[in-house]
Amino acid sequence: MKDQFGKVIYVGKAKVLKNRVRSYFSGSHDGKTQRLVANIADFEYIITSSEFEALLLEMNLIKKYDPKFNVMLKDDKTYPYLKITGEEQPRLLYTRKVKKDKGKYFGPFVNAYAAQETKKLLDRLYPLRKCDHMPNKVCLYYHIGQCLGPCVYDITKEQNKKMVDEIVKFLNGGFPEVREELTKKMLAASEELNFERAKELRDQIQHIDAVMQKQKMMTADMADKDVFGYHYDKGWMCVQVFFIRQGKLIERDVSLFPFYGEASEDFLTFIGQFYLQKSHILPKEIILPQEVNGDMVNELLQVKVSQPKQRQKKEFVDLATKNAQNALKEKFALIERDEERTIKAVESLGKQLNIPAPYRIEAFDNSNIHGTSPVSAMIVFEDGKPNKKEYRKYKIKTVTGPDDYASMKEVVRRRYSRILKENGQLPDLIIIDGGKGQIAAAQDVLENELNLFIPVGGLAKDEKHRTSQLLMGDPPEMMEMPRNSQEFYLLQRIQDEVHRFAITFHRQVRDKGMFRSSLDNIPGVGEKRKKLLLRKFGSIKKMKEATMEDFRAAGIPMGVAEEIMQALQKDPS
Repeated sequence: MKDQFGKVIYVGKAKVLKNRVRSYFSGSHDGKTQRLVANIADFEYIITSSEFEALLLEMNLIKKYDPKFNVMLKDDKTYPYLKITGEEQPRLLYTRKVKKDKGKYFGPFVNAYAAQETKKLLDRLYPLRKCDHMPNKVCLYYHIGQCLGPCVYDITKEQNKKMVDEIVKFLNGGFPEVREELTKKMLAASEELNFERAKELRDQIQHIDAVMQKQKMMTADMADKDVFGYHYDKGWMCVQVFFIRQGKLIERDVSLFPFYGEASEDFLTFIGQFYLQKSHILPKEIILPQEVNGDMVNELLQVKVSQPKQRQKKEFVDLATKNAQNALKEKFALIERDEERTIKAVESLGKQLNIPAPYRIEAFDNSNIHGTSPVSAMIVFEDGKPNKKEYRKYKIKTVTGPDDYASMKEVVRRRYSRILKENGQLPDLIIIDGGKGQIAAAQDVLENELNLFIPVGGLAKDEKHRTSQLLMGDPPEMMEMPRNSQEFYLLQRIQDEVHRFAITFHRQVRDKGMFRSSLDNIPGVGEKRKKLLLRKFGSIKKMKEATMEDFRAAGIPMGVAEEIMQALQKDPS
């Protein structure tokens, strides 16, 4: 499904595509589906020879186009793993990226702290190489006994293999044996009166107890498993995944998202994306609810799939499903409160202004001090929320002096000329931080130069610099709007955000310009020394008032200080 600009906004699949498409345009739908349908301007379809091919194609297209309404895996949540590299001199690493390489991965861990503590423990027990690149001499890790020093000494494959095997055994649940062996060594060291060594071994045993015995044993079966449960209601789905490693429930993944197809089919798409796009390590077994197509998952991932009807595995699925149901219930309460501030506020604003709901709003603000360092900033609100990836900064290029109207014309011209040239997405509403003059300037460029007829509003502020009123129309008139309404609060958030963004940018440009203009081209003053001077004196004005002793106290050589003082005395600013 594509919008008016040809951008892909949703990818779906169905056994009978005609029936699925018809369903979007008939009957009643919830608000989110209505928004999807309202944005559809065109369709494109591909026929596949099997459901399995359709599933693969759907996942590939979602990955390629990142459609707005396919939101299943837009979160950037990752889990920590420990990795033994496949290098000749292997290393033990902490990582959140799982790659197809020769490394051995273990996890996911309960949290980052657990993974880091486990790595510290293993570094004490098994002294593998630590350095990214081989140095030409041993480092601190060698001296504290956490590296054998392969940079200097010949460490054989057999030595490395023995340590790697021990680490693998430990991470695969063999830590009780390691603990028992360390206990024997500790007792032996005590008998030999080597109390310092015995204390080191005792500390290592305590680390094992602290790191590895926090987790509750769940099953006698030590195989790694992922258990899935899901629940859906009101066009939303929640999927819960339980990670069981060496018989322990160590972590869960919770994902909530709107869906627009059949629940069981979108659940399968989620599983495919979960492993193939987010690079979660496949376990030995995946446990699924009975009602989904387990054969499809088996074919897709080439892993054992169970759909239990009784006993402990069934209890796991039921528990995951119950958790999904509760999470979705809590989500609806949050959505209701959030939509009052965002989507519903946008739709109410459209009604107030007698325009289509402005799901995409772009706002502009100019910033300068007496015409110096003039800049402008633009922000984007989509569905009532800021989209910071779309923010833009502009240095005014064609205007001399403090001319807000001319500056507004330049920025609007640059912004929408580029969008037209690149066939980008136009806004539903443009907000100008200003009054009738700024609105007229923007409208003049849009209508008379670019032939664009986009609603333009201006936000005025009261004497306390708070959002006061919205001006719209031609000529602009004040729009009556309740001060306690969500649409008025939305305008306040937009005005505050664009002002903050513009002021921040102006300060950056102003400070950079002031600092460079006075100290540039002074012999002996480079970028580092400029920063040193600014930290010490705070401003160019303070530097002009400084004495030779002040510069010397700041660490500036006498000759350079004389050059600075002469240059600043000649500077009229």
